[in-house]
Amino acid sequence: MAKLLSCVLGPRLYKIYRERDSERAPSSVPETPTSVTNPPSSSWDTYYQPRALEKHADSILALASVFWSISYYSSPFAFFYLYRKGYLSLSKVVPFSHYAGTLLLLLAGIACLRGIGRWTNPQYRQFISILEATHRNQSAENKRQLANYNFDFRSWPVDFHWEEPSSRKESRGGPSRRGVALLRPEPLHRGTADTFLNRVKKLPCQITSYLVAHTLGRRMLYPGSVYLLQKALMPVLLQGQARLVEECNGRRAKLLACDGNEIDTMFVDRRGTAEPQGQKLVICCEGNAGFYEVGCVSTPLEAGYSVLGWNHPGFAGSTGVPFPQNEANAMDVVVQFAIHRLGFQPQDIVVYAWSIGGFTATWAAMCYPDISAVILDASFDDLVPLALKVMPDSWRALVTRTVRQHLNLNNAEQLCRYQGPVLLIRRTKDEIITTTVPEDVMSNRGNDLLLKLLQFRYPRVMAEEGLRVVRQWLEASSQLEEASIYSRWEVEEDWCVSVLRSYQAEHGPDFPWSVGEDMKAEGRQQLALFLARKHLHNFEATHCTPLPAQHFQMPWHL
Repeated sequence: MAKLLSCVLGPRLYKIYRERDSERAPSSVPETPTSVTNPPSSSWDTYYQPRALEKHADSILALASVFWSISYYSSPFAFFYLYRKGYLSLSKVVPFSHYAGTLLLLLAGIACLRGIGRWTNPQYRQFISILEATHRNQSAENKRQLANYNFDFRSWPVDFHWEEPSSRKESRGGPSRRGVALLRPEPLHRGTADTFLNRVKKLPCQITSYLVAHTLGRRMLYPGSVYLLQKALMPVLLQGQARLVEECNGRRAKLLACDGNEIDTMFVDRRGTAEPQGQKLVICCEGNAGFYEVGCVSTPLEAGYSVLGWNHPGFAGSTGVPFPQNEANAMDVVVQFAIHRLGFQPQDIVVYAWSIGGFTATWAAMCYPDISAVILDASFDDLVPLALKVMPDSWRALVTRTVRQHLNLNNAEQLCRYQGPVLLIRRTKDEIITTTVPEDVMSNRGNDLLLKLLQFRYPRVMAEEGLRVVRQWLEASSQLEEASIYSRWEVEEDWCVSVLRSYQAEHGPDFPWSVGEDMKAEGRQQLALFLARKHLHNFEATHCTPLPAQHFQMPWHL
């Protein structure tokens, strides 16, 4: 009877992965990145085949879940309509509650029938036994057996806790349950006395901003967190996850962040290969509708690196909602997992981000200054200009206030707190992070991210003359134009490197540098152009075009 109850309440099972070691012939030759991308003819995995009773009951419950999601998103309009029609009176609500109760009992009965269907299936009974054993005892053998199954991630046991590192338990300066530290925006009106009357005056605006951010704003900014989109993408996500497990020998893990959110991760270990880049770990931060199953992890994987992918809070197997605080909390536990459980040193970790993932990447760079490098692809400096682009002009004040208070993705400010190597990749046909049209490369907010970084690190070089020549270089929309402008200024790269190395040897590596203050205008212009070209690479593509592996390069450093 207990087993039957476990089958009723158990998670949905999607796939069964066969034993990987038994499927592979032993070999003394280490695998290379090219060899692991070609799976054996007999696939390791198979779709779980439910019995007819379970299959049909699952379909009904899935349909009910979709209808519930639609009802949830349309509820404000439905309540307004019912109120106008007078259907919210007690005489109308009571019969409706009876219908709702009957429907819930019917769905509960269908769930029980699904459990009976599972109970009659030996595959599911074996799976639920392994799952229960793993929850009781997370031994290596139990975890190994559980990894052969792909099921609803909510039932996956936690593999790593944010307080697990001993340094966190002993330190008072680490993250609390309220979350890790974020840079807070400056007040909109400086010098205004924060009296009780002023607080009362601001209250309506603050309430409006909160409602906009937690309803329309968050879903516009992170459409991947919308349940209906995830439901539509489920077959693609399952296929992508199977590819990572089957072809790349990926290992899935659940991490518990300090805010209680559970973060879904996938780790591909290339340290055992002959490729030297396999010793470095690339932590991938996805875009606002990206998932590690089908996202930017494929680029460093093809390049031969060890890779750790993770999903935003509220995306696929991760719980929570993707607000900046939750995003930073998730990134913190991912980095801690990489260091304390996977065994990578910070100097061997590279953070790679695409689009909106630049926020968590720059946060990690700011808070973990010893990481090796940061690579930002199709990212931006600040969210406010991009938010104003898609909203009506009359909403300017509301949009600015809402973003600053609740959705403040201040990538440039965070990146300037990092002292290590940085590479920016600008898409010359980007239609998402441009504020005018894709053809106008000067409206690409990646330009502003580069300028703010260089102005912070090299303020004397990026004075008026240097800023002007870098802007001219940024106007180039093709490699031919870029090379033409670069050659026109006759940049002597050896001279630029020697000047920078001399300054570094004398004054140390910490930014900002005062190099260029005693230099002629022509020298500052050459240095500015040289530094811009080393920190930003152009990629002639649109925003969502996958980055080829040959464009994934480590950032320049002295």
